[in-house]
Amino acid sequence: MHVIIAGCGRVGSELALSIRRAGHSIALIDKNPKAFERLQDDPEQKRVVGFAFDRDVLEEAGIADASALAAVTSGDNSNIVAARVAREHYRVAQVIARIYDPRRAQIYQRLGIQTVATVRWTTDQMLRHLIPDDVGVEHTIDNGEVVVTALSAPAEVIGKSGATLDVDGLRRIVAVSRFGVPRIPNSTLTIQEGDVLHVAVPRREASFLLEELKKPGGPQ
Repeated sequence: MHVIIAGCGRVGSELALSIRRAGHSIALIDKNPKAFERLQDDPEQKRVVGFAFDRDVLEEAGIADASALAAVTSGDNSNIVAARVAREHYRVAQVIARIYDPRRAQIYQRLGIQTVATVRWTTDQMLRHLIPDDVGVEHTIDNGEVVVTALSAPAEVIGKSGATLDVDGLRRIVAVSRFGVPRIPNSTLTIQEGDVLHVAVPRREASFLLEELKKPGGPQ
């Protein structure tokens, strides 16, 4: 596949290296020709000087044949405009933009543009190490307001159906690991001692998850 990377800073140059190692062709765009000095010598890397939202620049980079575009310049506006042009005008299948402002990232996410909110993601990662959750967080979804946690099944849920532990809008058991083998729970899967529950839950509720599962009379 052909991938266009808008922005040849630290992220763009590392991304280019990883994509080339995977065997894909790339084109990098940057308004500063000196930015390309970060790159290794590679005749298969196309370098285009200009603004990534300029259609002439995008066409020189091979947008007509591109399967994906990553906008990782230092400017939110440039990234969003480049992403929208790629998605809406050229119909590029996979488009993602790095956004520093988490509020704007949420807005564009709702418009169908995949974003990486750098500040929010970094903050979330820092919090995970500075203030560890009582329940281990395996994965954060988008801006981190929903997480997937992992915890050993408490005694109170042993023998219960995995599906009965779900609460609409509050938590969902996405997988149960037994002897290291994960499976998606259904109405016939009962929780056994030693099982590990992987639960999708709002971050604000994660610290209460174990307490909720251990409530007398079963989880509510």
